[in-house]
Amino acid sequence: MPHYYPCSMSNSRRDPSPASKASDTSQGGDHTQCGALPLTGSCHCGRVRFTVTSAEPWPYQRCYCSICRKTGGGGGYLINLGGEAASLQVQGQEFVKVYRALLDPGKPESRSRHERHFCGECGSHLWAFNPDWPQLVHPVASAIDTPLPKPPARVHMMVGSKPSWVTVTPGSQDDVYDEYPVASLAEWHAAHGFQAKASSD
Repeated sequence: MPHYYPCSMSNSRRDPSPASKASDTSQGGDHTQCGALPLTGSCHCGRVRFTVTSAEPWPYQRCYCSICRKTGGGGGYLINLGGEAASLQVQGQEFVKVYRALLDPGKPESRSRHERHFCGECGSHLWAFNPDWPQLVHPVASAIDTPLPKPPARVHMMVGSKPSWVTVTPGSQDDVYDEYPVASLAEWHAAHGFQAKASSD
């Protein structure tokens, strides 16, 4: 029968947002304190396949920023999960392309450090990585083939950047932010009692 145990995260596991970075006073530490789910993902054409371990697998956070929307958010938003960068294994790495967005289109030096990894053949957005948080990788929920657990609520972020045609319909338990949310991916999962499947026998 399945066994579960609570996911208790250290402050050093944080998602790459300015709000999280500003409040992160922890350096190093154990980033695998809790149970985590093994995930498999792939691009549409199948040339790129990957596995990653995730302690933040709830697809709860919808980002409406223009970069996410244009690079993979067909519904007006994109959903990233949290994963352990050291666990990422990729087949078809030779097909992977990396995009770093221009934060100011008129200034080439303004290119973001945030890396969006795509399949160069079919264009599927697969995961994101930021060298400022080298222990983390953020798989795109729509690229994951493993069935993901349904989140108990959702966060709608960067709503101030959405176009007029996108309608945000938050549920009664959802939070809505014009910019970045208060909690990191790890903090949100812990606060909502996420429990990862450890094993089955």
